[in-house]
Amino acid sequence: MSVMQIEEILASIPHRYPFLLIDRVIEFEKNKRLLALKNVTINEHYFSGHFPGTPVMPGVLILEAMAQACAVLACLTENRKLGDEPPPLHLFAGIDNARFKQIVLPGDQLYLDVQLLWCKRGIWKLHGEAKVDGKVVCSADLMSAIKETTK
Repeated sequence: MSVMQIEEILASIPHRYPFLLIDRVIEFEKNKRLLALKNVTINEHYFSGHFPGTPVMPGVLILEAMAQACAVLACLTENRKLGDEPPPLHLFAGIDNARFKQIVLPGDQLYLDVQLLWCKRGIWKLHGEAKVDGKVVCSADLMSAIKETTK
């Protein structure tokens, strides 16, 4: 069962096609963690060039998908009312300890499990793991800074 469908995700972060990399939020624990899902399909725009004949999801986009899951976790943790105001931007402030352990292919379901480590004065530090079939394909410590947006 889903915690958030795509409409609510669109209301909580500013990302849009072709850069929205979360399809659904499956689990959420306030101030703790969030589990999101990205269905990887051959129709993704980046597969035409990465790599022709051997499509592989770029590692930087796996990290971006984890970062978007972090932004949704922050939105839900802060009790923002979805869609009432422009969602804030969560800008990368740092990526540490990034490790890629397996490639992600079209047809995979990429599970994005992010855990809040700490948050102080608009700076968020989180740990993320991306998994396919229960195996970690990428892990990293992510830091973001909030920038409020205006209409």
